Amino acid sequence: MARSRSFLFAFALLSFASVCFSHKIGSGSGGSNGGYLYPQFYDHSCPRAQEIVKSIVAKAFAKEARMAASLLRLHFHDCFVKGCDASLLLDSSGKIASEKRSNPNRNSARGFEVIDEIKSALEKECPETVSCADILAIAARDSTVITGGPGWEVPLGRRDSRGASLSGSNNDIPAPNNTFQTILTKFKRQGLDIVDLVALSGSHTIGNSRCTSFRQRLYNQSGNAKPDPSLDASYAAQLRMQCPRSGGGQNLFFLDFVSPTKFDNHYFKNLLAAKGLLNSDQVLLTKNQQSAELVKTYAENSQLFFEQFAKSMVKMGNISPLTGSRGEIRKNCRKVNRN
Repeated sequence: MARSRSFLFAFALLSFASVCFSHKIGSGSGGSNGGYLYPQFYDHSCPRAQEIVKSIVAKAFAKEARMAASLLRLHFHDCFVKGCDASLLLDSSGKIASEKRSNPNRNSARGFEVIDEIKSALEKECPETVSCADILAIAARDSTVITGGPGWEVPLGRRDSRGASLSGSNNDIPAPNNTFQTILTKFKRQGLDIVDLVALSGSHTIGNSRCTSFRQRLYNQSGNAKPDPSLDASYAAQLRMQCPRSGGGQNLFFLDFVSPTKFDNHYFKNLLAAKGLLNSDQVLLTKNQQSAELVKTYAENSQLFFEQFAKSMVKMGNISPLTGSRGEIRKNCRKVNRN
């Protein structure tokens, strides 16, 4: 066991170096037509771009700590549908059915006003230069750092899509009640593996979830208080106080009750204590040996978790981006440009 974890640690240290270099576009859903994303993409065309994003994310976080998790989640929900192309940000109009209306996003995805503010500031600084897709990627990194998590150089150069996929949003984003195998299949469909799955799930060290997302773990089919056996009984009793059998579906709960606004490895420690809030969290420990070993490793070694999280975020950010002449640079992240 110790030997295998030492190997994992050494491997992560070696592979983490790749975060700092440019990345050939990966083979996520939709494939790739070639091209590169690289951190210096805006160095000449908009040198203050990342500084502007960072300052507005910091202002939003100071106003509401929960916003960091919301911005990180936007990047995840964008990349899993059609690739990292800011399709999630489009409002419904004309032929576009907004992904904001999907089951994973409706009454849940938030932070759009912060992205609007960033885009407005960047349009003043360097018009029609910085894509909404890149804004999401930078904001996700800055949200991780501001809560105490790892930093990484964000490969840039994505362009924005001219369409959205409501069906893709409903079908491709992992759901809290999915089985482990379904979640892993959805990750593999995007070119991500089981290590990425466990590491990226660690983002649940910050943020909140609604009662409706885990209620089925607290009651049996007849509505009696009989929790999921993989959920600690005392923790379940606490949750039931604010998550009743009916009603209260929008009530919010910390995903990591120990340190809900700090990016750390308590999420994994909670899983070991049978106190993962969502079914999709706890199955990482109970349904697959390899993922369970990774949970134990990250619970013991926060440095290894941080390094793998950064690497997996870069990998996720490479899912089928639009580059070159494909797509466009939207002037307003909520709508496509007029032709």
